[in-house]
Amino acid sequence: MDDLSAPAISGNHRFYGAVIGIVTNNDDPKAMGRVKVKLPWLSQSNESNWARVASPMAGPGRGIHFLPEVDDEVLVMFEHGYIERPFVIGSLWNGKDKPPEATAGGLGSNDEARKKSKNQKRVIKSTSGHVIVFDDTPDAEKISIIDKSGGNSIELDTKTNLVTITSKKDLAITAEGNIRISNEKGELAITCKTFSVDAKQGYELKGPQGKLEASGGMALTCAAGVNVNNGALEVK
Repeated sequence: MDDLSAPAISGNHRFYGAVIGIVTNNDDPKAMGRVKVKLPWLSQSNESNWARVASPMAGPGRGIHFLPEVDDEVLVMFEHGYIERPFVIGSLWNGKDKPPEATAGGLGSNDEARKKSKNQKRVIKSTSGHVIVFDDTPDAEKISIIDKSGGNSIELDTKTNLVTITSKKDLAITAEGNIRISNEKGELAITCKTFSVDAKQGYELKGPQGKLEASGGMALTCAAGVNVNNGALEVK
């Protein structure tokens, strides 16, 4: 890890500035999103009081909640310098704990510099391995949401304007209201082993032209009879 030497202590024995801490407990009994830390430069065994964790947004029942794990290295400060009132302002990677996406650093924000930079991905990765990736690679930008198995994902490809949903097993779409699929400029293609539609009240297939084709037999069954009208009927 980085050097954990003791910080400077002011004359009134308050601790000003940021110091390194290691998370020892994140099971807050009051469910306030707090953690306890040890301060290796001060003691290898003593725990701090419960420390609040700073977040980009926090409010009543809302906010961004990323709680550090036990043994994570964090940056700690103290309210008005009192060591009894710590709070965590961020988490740190170090020589042992590496970031989820290694980069060589950025070269600038303009388009030409961005094309040369290796710092193209912004990654959020959970403890179990779920990943959200914002890929800014020039001419290949995309957003990906991937679960820990790597087999289930949602991908938004900016270059091709293609949205891809992948599931290694089942895919369920459920709604208590209507479900609409609209595509007036292209085709809707369904390829599957078997296909069934179970309508509880009724169904309608409508279009300027239509075709039903089966390489084997085809059966039409209707409890109230079959009515074919409104034009010519050709049977071959």
